[in-house]
Amino acid sequence: MPSTIRRTAAAAAAAAVLTLTATACDPEGGSGADAAPAATAAPTGAKPGLDLGEALKNLKNWTKDDWANWAKAHGFTAEKLKGFWDQARMEKAQGMEAQDATLQSEKTAPENDPQPPAKIAAKPQPHPYSPASAVLGKIFMQVDAESSAVCSGTVISDPAHPGKSNLVWTAAHCLHEGKGGTWFKKMAFVPSYNRTGAASGGKKASFEQLAPYGAWTADYAVVSPQWAEEGGERGGPASQYDFGIIRVHNEDSADGRSLEEVVGSSVPVWFDAPRAQITSASAYGYPQGAPFDGRELEYCDSRVKPARLSFDAERPTMYVIGCTMTGGSSGGGWFVLRNGKPTLISNNSIGPRPAAWMAGPALGGQAKAMFDYMSTLKK
Repeated sequence: MPSTIRRTAAAAAAAAVLTLTATACDPEGGSGADAAPAATAAPTGAKPGLDLGEALKNLKNWTKDDWANWAKAHGFTAEKLKGFWDQARMEKAQGMEAQDATLQSEKTAPENDPQPPAKIAAKPQPHPYSPASAVLGKIFMQVDAESSAVCSGTVISDPAHPGKSNLVWTAAHCLHEGKGGTWFKKMAFVPSYNRTGAASGGKKASFEQLAPYGAWTADYAVVSPQWAEEGGERGGPASQYDFGIIRVHNEDSADGRSLEEVVGSSVPVWFDAPRAQITSASAYGYPQGAPFDGRELEYCDSRVKPARLSFDAERPTMYVIGCTMTGGSSGGGWFVLRNGKPTLISNNSIGPRPAAWMAGPALGGQAKAMFDYMSTLKK
């Protein structure tokens, strides 16, 4: 979750969320080979580039063309970033401030658990990180001309490109400013940041030690339309759709290998997971707000059924677990074991200050439709 950076919307400061085309990239216009393909018709009830209004309630009926049309209207512009995210810039980036939130919500009381889950102290993942944990990494983005920020993300499996995924799951607020705002600039993913622990404890480390698999430039991105149209600094209904995906490539690599091939693994996403089957969850991320320093992959291992949080009863109810991770951990994956293998079910989204618990969106049909759109896009 974020810690000290505020998102800039129009001229106002605000927290960040990932949106289509790369969190550190901008969305005005998206032209070129990687731009979203043109669609033949606008989403039902929607006007490209304007408030979607009632169309937000009908996203479950959107076709791939609807998603393409919306993505193009809210275009993300990819940037060439070779050499931009060097050691100095990465270490200067601040953890993205998490959206403040409370468990109380009068309108959806039946969907909420009024008492927060017990606090769980985050623990550091032991070094060196294995391929299984190398799927976690940091997402860097430029917030404005003077400041940059960092979130967390997860390499997810891409059924359209088995064994060769270039997709990273994160929070929408790490990519896009939300209502009235735009995409963040110069977004890049650094998997397995500080893998060996060379930078732990404040030690000086080289770029290769901080980024053992390099910095992967976001060339395309998408976030939920609800976040782009409604998102704000505080937790609310848009948080129930606080998810996004970026597609990346490595500008420094000449061998053409995918992100999954380089890090050695990826994690499948479990969409529409039956809540009754989610009896525990582990959340991961790179928290940077005090008392953390952003150099360690941390996790909160909850062994109890996640609590519930909802701001709008018509939207998927969020998961809540105890966790003390702070700014910078936003977008980090939540995992359960399914058929004996780690599977992603959510991502770090909102929580209180000081950190005591964390909420993440349930990934339902709309998240699946967004994923299918990204997976089947031509590269």
